[in-house]
Amino acid sequence: MTNTTSIGLGLLIMIALGVDAAMFDWSNTLFVARKFTDLIEWMAFWR
Repeated sequence: MTNTTSIGLGLLIMIALGVDAAMFDWSNTLFVARKFTDLIEWMAFWR
């Protein structure tokens, strides 16, 4: 991954978080975090 790609990806993530905070009151970020937690628990079961 080049520096340009990593900076672009970081900016994209920050913009997405900013839009979620401003328009949706963090509901989408919370949903993704909960699903990620479920995924981690499911993967730990299969380990």
